[in-house]
Amino acid sequence: MAKRKKENENIALLKAIIDGLEEKKGHNIVVLDFVGFTQAVCDYFVICHSTSKVQAQALSESVEEIVKKTTGIRVSRREGVQNAEWILLDYFNIVVHIFIEEKRDFYKLEQLWADAKISSASEFLN
Repeated sequence: MAKRKKENENIALLKAIIDGLEEKKGHNIVVLDFVGFTQAVCDYFVICHSTSKVQAQALSESVEEIVKKTTGIRVSRREGVQNAEWILLDYFNIVVHIFIEEKRDFYKLEQLWADAKISSASEFLN
């Protein structure tokens, strides 16, 4: 029962994160599923990119605002907000990566974690 509750909380948090990214027009939003991986640091990565540093910062602020309003959860740690080329928002079970497009193309996190199941954001919004 606790496992199902955790998964339901993860899905609610994922939906809120995706809503925050879509609110500010995040591009190519994907979810990497690490559930069941023994060495994973979290259950999910959410990855998207922006066309500018200003948009990346707006995406970050939108996610934090909508997640807090919808779920009551606050981000535990944020990195990269000032530089805004790769912003990381840590929600313990879910880590959000917001890149400017050039950095996403360079780091290719989806390829780095190729063993994870990759889903489009729309799969979590139904």
